[in-house]
Parts: sequence; structure tokens; C-alpha cells
Amino acid sequence: MPKTKVALLGAGFIADIHFESYHRFIPEAEVVAVYARNADKAKAFASKHNIPAWFDDLDAIINESGCEVVDICLPNFLHATATLKAAAAGKHIIIEKPLAVTLEEADSMIDACKKAGVKLMYAEELCFAPKYERVRKMVNDGGVGSIYMLKQGEKHSGPHSDWFYNKELSGGGVLMDMGCHAVEWFRWMLNNNKAVSVYATMSTVLHKDRTDCEDNSVVIIEFENGVTAIAENSWAKHGGMDDRCEVYGTGGVVYADLFMGNAAVSYSKHGYDYAMEKADTTVGWSFTIFEEVFNQGYPHELKHFIECVQQDKKPLVTGEDGRAVLEIIYAAYASAGLGKKIMLPFHATVSKPIDLWLEQKTK
Repeated sequence: MPKTKVALLGAGFIADIHFESYHRFIPEAEVVAVYARNADKAKAFASKHNIPAWFDDLDAIINESGCEVVDICLPNFLHATATLKAAAAGKHIIIEKPLAVTLEEADSMIDACKKAGVKLMYAEELCFAPKYERVRKMVNDGGVGSIYMLKQGEKHSGPHSDWFYNKELSGGGVLMDMGCHAVEWFRWMLNNNKAVSVYATMSTVLHKDRTDCEDNSVVIIEFENGVTAIAENSWAKHGGMDDRCEVYGTGGVVYADLFMGNAAVSYSKHGYDYAMEKADTTVGWSFTIFEEVFNQGYPHELKHFIECVQQDKKPLVTGEDGRAVLEIIYAAYASAGLGKKIMLPFHATVSKPIDLWLEQKTK
């Protein structure tokens, strides 16, 4: 079978991860072109990874690169535009989280892909991370009895790019950036059981000089089957990435740490090149991560998506899943702003989720 041709949109941190995944783990795919809004960045990325073509025009890469799949690794505010253009050109779409910055955008993206007959594949790597998937299999096999509570947390000291701190570009703070991981993982663990209520609290504790969005949040979600799920997310935690889950059942408990179990405990007097994502120093004791991209599930999700295109299968994680996550995030911002539990389904009165919190925060 010929390789599936992929156009990579974006030349930043996440695009590097996606390219590494294709290059090392997915021989069925070939990245044929890369796009960045800045021509110098696009050219440098193509040169670094030996990609045949680079573009600084979105329409051109979609229509002239010969791609079959568009892999969107762009800032959040560009997700809808890129998806609509790709769908109009008949290209299948892989899109990094969050799906969009508004529910209106999400609906238009899902509708456009359905009408064009192309796949909209929501890249939520926690649904594919090997350690988390082992936890899910254990739970599905009845290893901990009936689940009554889930917890998932992702924390570090802040994003790598300035646009994350701008609500007009990102659509929100840490909840939009990382809380979407927890929400979809909860739904994944519970076989898409319906969320019925959301309660959230959030604040800006570390990055007050960079953003008026939240950099620390706790969200409690109640599901129709009675399970309580707690998402803890922070841009205020120092010492590198922290990503872990907890599963509580009537017959057992599971704890899984995505990073610490895949690290070599190290000490360096002078420091070295890289320890782990978001670690700001390697001097002294550190946790040296190995096969970071693999352990986080990126190759597994992208390989699955390419197989879906080649074999015309329905993706395990879809645009509808991304839309469901976004609705819960809307409700969480409203809850934090109003100081009360929000019932689902939730119909927002503002365009961006973060505005629901900011309206109350500034009163």
C-alpha cells in the first residue's frame, strides 16, 4: 500500500512531536509538506526534518502539496479556519486539542467534515498513552470493581509559546490548554458516559504579569452513571511536567504516573541538555525521561488515524468527542465565575468560554 501523504500545519513544539512520531513509528505515512505563518520558520522546519516542501500560505499547502491528510498543529484560534479549508478541499483532518475555541466553531467544523465526507480525528493522546491504556484495560476487565471516582492531573510551570497566554488566541488558560486532556480521558474511561454537572474553581497565581486567564484550576464532573471525576491542572507547578491518573473502584485502586515511571533518576553538577518537558534546569537531581513521545501516546494515536484513512475506519476519537469536551470546559468556566454547580447540557451566552469567568472575576 502506498504511503499516506500528510501536510503538517505548524512548525512549533507540537509539530516537532508529530513529525518525530511519523518519522520513527509510522512508516505508512509520509510528511510531504509543512506550513507556518512565518516563512523563515516553515523553511527552517522543512530543512531540519528533510521535508520536501514548505509553505507560508494555508490555501497553497492544502491544495498544492498533494497531501491526503492535513495534520493541524496550529494555535487554537486557527483550528476552525484550517479545518474548514481542508474539508472544502476533500482532505482528512487530524487536529490537536482543543478542537476549537467556541462551540459555534466546533459545530461548523463537524458539519463541514460530514458534508465533505472526510474524517475529523481529534488528537487526544491520553486515550492512546500505553500506561494509561493499560489502566483502562485493567478497569474494563473488572480489576478494580465498579468505578466510583476518577482523577487526572497535568501540571507544569507554563506553556512554551506566548500565544497560550493571550485569550484571544488560545480561548482560555490552563483549563483550555490541559484540562481538555482530563475531560476526554474521563469520557474515554467511562465509554463516553454522559456528563451531567460541572463544578470548578480557578485562579491566576503565578503568571499575573503575562495573562488574565487562569493558571491553576480544579474541576469536578459528575457523570450519569454516578462516577465523580476530578481534573487538576496547573501552569504554576515547577520542576517539569507532572501527568498522573487515579482510578478508584469498589474492588481496588490504580495509580499511574505518565512520567516518573519512565525516568532515570539523575544528578548533574553542571547540568545537561534535556531532562523532561517543561523542566527549567538539569542541575542537581532530575528525572531524565526516555522515549517521551512514545510514552505520551502520540505515535499510537497518529498511527491509528492513518489506518483509519487507509482502511476507511471510524476513528476512536472524533470531532464530536472534541465538541463534548469543549461544552464541559464552557460549563467549568461558568461554574468558576458564578461559584455554583452548572448542569449539562449547557448553553453559553458568550462566544468564548473564558469570558464566562472573566465577566465575574472583574466585577
